[in-house]
Amino acid sequence: MTPTGLPDSLIATLPGSAYTDPAVFTQEQEHIFESLWFCAARASELDKPGAFRTVDVGRESILVTRARDHSIRAYFNVCRHRGARLCTEESGEVRRAFQCPYHAWTYGLDGKLVAAPNLTKMPDVSRTEYGLVDVHVREWLGYVWLCLAENPPPFEQAVIGDVVERLGDVESIEHYGIEDLKVGRRITYDVKANWKLIVENFMECYHCATIHPELTEVLPEFADGYAAQYYVGHGAEFGDGIQGFTVDGSEGLDRIPGVAEDQDRRYYAITVRPQVFVNLVPDHVIFHRMYPLAVDRTVVECDWLYLPHVVESGKDVSRSVELFHRVNQQDFDACERTQPGMNSRTYAKGGVLVPSEHHIGAFHAWVNERLGTPQG
Repeated sequence: MTPTGLPDSLIATLPGSAYTDPAVFTQEQEHIFESLWFCAARASELDKPGAFRTVDVGRESILVTRARDHSIRAYFNVCRHRGARLCTEESGEVRRAFQCPYHAWTYGLDGKLVAAPNLTKMPDVSRTEYGLVDVHVREWLGYVWLCLAENPPPFEQAVIGDVVERLGDVESIEHYGIEDLKVGRRITYDVKANWKLIVENFMECYHCATIHPELTEVLPEFADGYAAQYYVGHGAEFGDGIQGFTVDGSEGLDRIPGVAEDQDRRYYAITVRPQVFVNLVPDHVIFHRMYPLAVDRTVVECDWLYLPHVVESGKDVSRSVELFHRVNQQDFDACERTQPGMNSRTYAKGGVLVPSEHHIGAFHAWVNERLGTPQG
């Protein structure tokens, strides 16, 4: 028996309140989403100076844009005058500057204050000091990653380190050239469940035989309950007679040239804490980003990425999109079915993890460590 009184084959989960208590979610916003690297947007969507996107990171709205020197910049979406939200649209484009709709304070794409009513009569107002407040930015895998912390954790350790821990090295993901791929389809899901339930679901395959008939047809080993993420460097092999990672197992699209021979006909799944899932197959990459909005609501934005000529030529990607779209729907339905149970008195102390799910315990320990919650 374990110290908790459970049989050795079972370990305890987080308590139900970890998924339902708004106070816990506030702590997570502060100590996880506002303190770590957060994947915000596909860099190619900011295709010219002035293109922008607004993103909720924890409790903050962040404005991400491309400056005149073509670098990616990010700022708190807050006017320095009276705190009005600068941009209310989710995405768009400005010509030269961002202007607050309240009192017309105007900021250049570099964040500096460039104009305001009667500004010339206030020579003591520094245009740099009263410019927009910067957010740390990093580009990787063709995505924009943000960190709101004054001193961000090392990107190589906090983000790339999760990939290395899963695949064994960083070269394995570089073979897919994700930064050069193009979005062939994007689907946004509004999931009525806590973000941790979605992470836990993605990390395990104990449920695969029950709710993923299409996926287990393509990846037969998933029917045995062990997810690819359980083993370092392991990729789930396509079944006999399966030609591609498609909803009916038919042939996929053009293979990504850099994919190594030992990666061919295999599926790899990676969790990059706290809110990214990367799925690698020979002809495309599926990239999930979670935006936790409330203790019981998470928006998930999912990109299907292909070689540029596949997208530009108008090739039909529907069969490969449909496979993981169904997986997403099945997973998110399961998470929404689980969320109400987190409030039950019978789940107050939590549930249990079976051996094929024990690696989720490391995720729970990581959450507790971030929040300063005593282990036990």
